[in-house]
Amino acid sequence: MKTLLLSIFAASLFSCCSQKVQKTNEDSTTTSTTARNQNLPNCIKKLIKDFETEGVQNPPRKIYSYTFRDSTVYYVTAVCCDNFSDLYNNKCNLMAHPDGGFTGRGDGKIKDFKSQATNEQLVWQDTRTFK
Repeated sequence: MKTLLLSIFAASLFSCCSQKVQKTNEDSTTTSTTARNQNLPNCIKKLIKDFETEGVQNPPRKIYSYTFRDSTVYYVTAVCCDNFSDLYNNKCNLMAHPDGGFTGRGDGKIKDFKSQATNEQLVWQDTRTFK
């Protein structure tokens, strides 16, 4: 019985956290139209292009912009279980991991991000789907 439960747990953990490098639906649009119409820094455009060339993630990647400490910052959602999200400044310098990780609290470098960030806007999301 223990072996069966351990096998089921391992299989569910692997299926959630492994990168999904399955064939994607070629007819799906890769990016949301909002990303194409915004005046984004070149480094964020490159990040989006890099995400579009990798396999489909579960959950799909998203990028949000916020105003934080009088600057525009870009928040990239975590790809899965216990991974960190990323917070970049407008020069694509990694500022911190505001959430995620084993505790869900990020790396603790910017503890006030969630309480101080304003003007949330979805910049880009991966809309590809698995076949």
